[in-house]
This record gives sequence, structure tokens and C-alpha cells, in this order.
Amino acid sequence: MRFCEFQQKEVINVKDCKCLGNVCDLKFDEKDGCIESIIIPGPGKVLGCFGRDFEWCIPWCNIVKIGPDIILVDVEEKDIKRKID
Repeated sequence: MRFCEFQQKEVINVKDCKCLGNVCDLKFDEKDGCIESIIIPGPGKVLGCFGRDFEWCIPWCNIVKIGPDIILVDVEEKDIKRKID
């Protein structure tokens, strides 16, 4: 699967059926080159615009299923929220 295919898929949390957004980046392990996590931008500050306060960093082990249109994840939002510096 290519990275551009990941970017087109919506990420859905199976715990609350909430759409988190689309994948914007992948984090790789430097030693073996495997994907460690997927990164999804958080909502915009004002009316969905003007930058972001945080992003979601979802570990690869929390991905339940990758389908043709969506990626299902099983996470607690508070555990995956990462402040943007």
C-alpha cells in the first residue's frame, strides 16, 4: 500500500464511532523501518481553521482493520492526543 492511499482513508475510532480524520503522516522505527504509528491532525483552533493545538498519534498496534475506505482503530482519545510544539 502506498502512502497516498493511507491519506485518502478516514480513521474511525471503534470505541465511540467517531471520525478522527485522515492520516497526514506516518512515524517509522529508525532501526527496522517498520511503521510505529499513524498521525492525524486535530481539529482547527477557530472554526476549523487557523492552526491546530494537537494531533492524534495512534500506535500501529491499535489499528483493528484497514479497509478500502477506512481505517478502524481502538483507542482512548486522551491517550493518543499529542501537543503540537
